[in-house]
Amino acid sequence: MINWKDEYNLAMLADFYEFTMANGYLEKNKEDTITYFDLYFRDVPDNGGFVILAGLEQLISYIENLKFSNEDIEYFKNKNIFSQKFIDYLKDFKFEGDIWAMPEGSIAFPNEPLVTVRAPAVQAQLIETMALLCINHQTLIATKANRIVRAANGRSVMEFGARRAQGADAATLGARAAYIGGVNGSSNTLTDKIFGVPALGTMAHSWVMMFENEYEAFKAYAETFPDDTTLLVDTYNTLKEGVPNAIKVFDEVLKPLGKRPKGIRLDSGDIAYLSKQARIMLDEAGYEDCQIVASSSLDEFKIKALINQGAKVDSFGVGERLITSKSSPVFGGVYKLVAIEKNNEIIPKIKISENVEKITTPGFKQIYRLYDNVTKKAEADLICLFDEEIDTSKPLEIFHPVHTWKRKTIENFSVKKLLLPIFKNGKLVYNLPKLDEISNYRKSELNSFWDEIKRFDYPHLYIVDLSLKLWNLKNTLLQNR
Repeated sequence: MINWKDEYNLAMLADFYEFTMANGYLEKNKEDTITYFDLYFRDVPDNGGFVILAGLEQLISYIENLKFSNEDIEYFKNKNIFSQKFIDYLKDFKFEGDIWAMPEGSIAFPNEPLVTVRAPAVQAQLIETMALLCINHQTLIATKANRIVRAANGRSVMEFGARRAQGADAATLGARAAYIGGVNGSSNTLTDKIFGVPALGTMAHSWVMMFENEYEAFKAYAETFPDDTTLLVDTYNTLKEGVPNAIKVFDEVLKPLGKRPKGIRLDSGDIAYLSKQARIMLDEAGYEDCQIVASSSLDEFKIKALINQGAKVDSFGVGERLITSKSSPVFGGVYKLVAIEKNNEIIPKIKISENVEKITTPGFKQIYRLYDNVTKKAEADLICLFDEEIDTSKPLEIFHPVHTWKRKTIENFSVKKLLLPIFKNGKLVYNLPKLDEISNYRKSELNSFWDEIKRFDYPHLYIVDLSLKLWNLKNTLLQNR
């Protein structure tokens, strides 16, 4: 696996209070206390029905390369607030804990642990920032990309956002996440080199303007790339010049070679109207197979509108509104302590807040996804304590974790555990899938959900309940505070 960032030590990419707390744990002899942290989120971006998990591979890479250099240790010395015990601890630091996580491409819902960390207090604390950074960013972009892909309704989508991304990592890892979400490729060449996301692209307006006229520009491109000719037709006048010049080049350059054009691209103007007119012109010229590509500040809402207006667009290039998730640019994942171990006993911990949604669910947990054996569709997720097993041989009653009168009985069902072991005693025990395998997994997982959950507007609320044992634990801790 390629280390995705080696210009600086990512061990130092942590909120400063992680280090001050770590120093405090060492001074109070709590560094070896085994802790359990859950990484989860509370709200779906864009008021959607679910998210698509991404970023686990980068989290794994970070954990495997986690150490502090001599320069890092000198930095802490020079701050003049850290103890010698802390400085010495960093010299031989490595992660020795356990991690469970949902695989990349998983469909997940609010308040479900995406990642669970069991590790000595200092180790679990120091990885918080990067764990959140990896999962928050790529899950946000994968989720947004999938919304756009679903809006395209079978038409291909390309990620074009590198130049508008918020930094090199956001561009490169964002394109990776977009591929997990379902796009066909990216304009970002580096993402192709590192992760194998197909690099796509042809020309910019500057190519057209570089030549004496549009016809000469199109002709030069077709002569250079006769097997992959897609022409940008809106530099001057799309219908009076762009499309006619493209057709002329197709006739004069490609046809004599026995080649067919790949497409034309529209990047401005009334895409619905222009695509309809361009389709007529291409068809009349005998290029019914010539694709029409649209770009120009697209997102899922614009794409749906274009399709509803009957636009003759075969594929979409989506840039800034995908790579930045412009309409909902923050994924609010959190990392919360849920238990500690004392004398081999797991002691649950709970955070209480006047904001009910911020009250944590305590304990070391597992998630079961419940599937109807007839329809093969997912019916609910059940968050349990980690040692609980589900008996599928008899009906199972589940209930809402707040409004307990809301109950559902599941019969003739099967289950799947969602949290898989990733690290054991600091050693990677998970076989990293290839990116295509992750994307295919996302596709198969999404097919197991009802369409109502996939609606953009007011999606059906998927059931995520607590087991009776976990509900009783949480309720007891709340009552005893």
